[in-house]
Amino acid sequence: MTGSRRSPLFDVHVALGAKMVPFSGWEMPLAYPGGTLAEHLACRSESVVFDVSHLGTVRVSGPGAFEALQWAFSNDLNRIGPGRAQYTHLLDATDASVLDDIIVWWASEDRFDVMPNASNTSRVDKALSEAPTLPSIEDVTSTRAVLAVQGPEVRARLAAVSPEAAAVGRFRVARVEIAGCEVLVAGTGYTGEDGLEIAVEAAAASTIWDLIVEAGITPAGLGARDTLRLEAGLPLHGHELGAGVSPLQAGLGWVVRLDKGDFRGREALLAEQQAGPRRLLRGLLVEGRRPPREGQTVSSNGEEIGFISSGNFSPILERGIALAFLRPDIVPGDEVAIDVRGTEVAAVVTTPPFV
Repeated sequence: MTGSRRSPLFDVHVALGAKMVPFSGWEMPLAYPGGTLAEHLACRSESVVFDVSHLGTVRVSGPGAFEALQWAFSNDLNRIGPGRAQYTHLLDATDASVLDDIIVWWASEDRFDVMPNASNTSRVDKALSEAPTLPSIEDVTSTRAVLAVQGPEVRARLAAVSPEAAAVGRFRVARVEIAGCEVLVAGTGYTGEDGLEIAVEAAAASTIWDLIVEAGITPAGLGARDTLRLEAGLPLHGHELGAGVSPLQAGLGWVVRLDKGDFRGREALLAEQQAGPRRLLRGLLVEGRRPPREGQTVSSNGEEIGFISSGNFSPILERGIALAFLRPDIVPGDEVAIDVRGTEVAAVVTTPPFV
């Protein structure tokens, strides 16, 4: 992991006995001593906290900020306003591939914190610098930590730390104070459960983390984050999104507002919409506990119809589940087969989420 970046909470994770692994150029906790399964179940039934500081933060502010974001990304900020968050896509101008999927936190009238995936921060910087307007664009990733608190009990437990933070609504954004430190809180997450994400100055990160854990919220790593997002049917860049994958293929057409005016990738997406996508993302419910894996082929009546983009064992359903790109004529309810190391495993096509 030589040369990898470290979260401000790296030493905290090591002290807790976390297994640290390389992830998109960072050293991040995969799991703590209790294991991924226990962390997954804690999120579904109680509450957990993830360190997601590997996500980028690109601060876009000043005159022209709104216009630059409108041009660079697919969704329409006119649908929200200051104090809100929005899920959006950065598209390739040529083929409408999803170069990144992003959450925008509209922090104040002329300040936006753009949250790209770990390895895509420079790509977002470049796209914004090519916008017709040129606002202030600053990568502030190294100055802060981001903690994701998730689960059905998380608001009740977080209220013991900060009632104001616990009260921030879904896809709302607010500045609050915790332990004398101003933090930015958004009602967002990546687990399918209710939850919040808290951006805090790097120097105060361990203090806020300790308060959250002392409130009874369980530390969880990237392993559980991945199984949780898969059960929730949420896409992962590099799997369900990326080169050659458009929002239409991924079933995320709602992230694109073709009527808002010009934006990167609009013409390419219009062309695909007219022709019809060549494949569609579906869910697969597998018979039995054997987990399907990325890259395995899917067939129907002996004919290959697609491939798995993400697969694993579902701790809640206690069976294998997968996301797969399939031919457009394959619909929910169809029975298919997955090639699992030379053995055909039966599955049923479904519409995510699984949980």
